[in-house]
Amino acid sequence: MEGEVLRDDQWEQIERFVPGGRKGKRGPRSDGRRFFDALLWIARSGARWRDLPERFGPYQRAKRRYYRWIEAGVFDRLFEAVSSDPDLEWAMIDATVMRAQAQAAGARRKKGGYEAQALGRSRGGFGTKLHAVVDALGLPVRFEIGPGQQNDMAPACPLVEGLAAGQVIADRAYDADRLHDVILDQGGELVIPPRRHRKYQHSYDKIAYKNRWGIEAFFAKLKQWRRIATRYDKIAANFLGFVKLAAIMLWLK
Repeated sequence: MEGEVLRDDQWEQIERFVPGGRKGKRGPRSDGRRFFDALLWIARSGARWRDLPERFGPYQRAKRRYYRWIEAGVFDRLFEAVSSDPDLEWAMIDATVMRAQAQAAGARRKKGGYEAQALGRSRGGFGTKLHAVVDALGLPVRFEIGPGQQNDMAPACPLVEGLAAGQVIADRAYDADRLHDVILDQGGELVIPPRRHRKYQHSYDKIAYKNRWGIEAFFAKLKQWRRIATRYDKIAANFLGFVKLAAIMLWLK
């Protein structure tokens, strides 16, 4: 399967950020590269942990290590390292829904119910909404998840705050004064069509708006990862870990 294992040049870019692997009295403590390849196989195939091929080692060990990496913020550090130089001539913001498989609803009894685990029911069905900002090359810069019915504007301002983009492109669902203020205060230009009910129909760069296909292409690439296109994980952090993994790989391409 394409993208199942890291190329040598990709591993060289992230090796120093991968914990473990230092030599002990009995040799290396762990094989970080093989473990990373195991995660790629799970994310690409959408398979259960117990279906992990033997060449990647015991699935129980890989599963436990994945959870430890999430708790330790390893995926956050890896993403920050590979995405440190985005092309912010313009940035695009949008959201998409990932349908959740029935087994993902198993965490409902936890405090906060479904929404605490970024699950909810929208017109598209039961699932999770991914909010994202990508750069001019369509590479992810920031993202977060929420329940499927969450309004697109809910996390929009925090996602663009401090982002030094020349232009911020979004569809009219993001036409809100509070987002306009954030973008303009940062010296950016908003490229957002006005809502039809607005008394003042502000102008926007219609040629620049055509670049919005970049974030649609990002979502399309992300949904090629079956573990993301359909959510199987009960816990939001575990699902988000796979989103971060895919985002890292898009930067390593």
